[in-house]
Amino acid sequence: MTAVFFHCSDDQHVLLDRSGAAMNLSEAREHAERLVRSYVMTPSAEDWRNWVLHVTDDLGDELFELPFTDVLGQLH
Repeated sequence: MTAVFFHCSDDQHVLLDRSGAAMNLSEAREHAERLVRSYVMTPSAEDWRNWVLHVTDDLGDELFELPFTDVLGQLH
């Protein structure tokens, strides 16, 4: 297991995960989706459609990214 960090950004904001968590890649993918869902389910005026969750290791290398729209779906 490695330390994994979950950073979120859009073209105007960056939310950094400074603590991270020890988990494998499969767990990180599941956690990433839960994290995106928690952001969009929290009442706010934020439009999450342009946000992306960047999952990195303890060296700062990106393991994968998850656009919020992949979880939200596209608006029709």
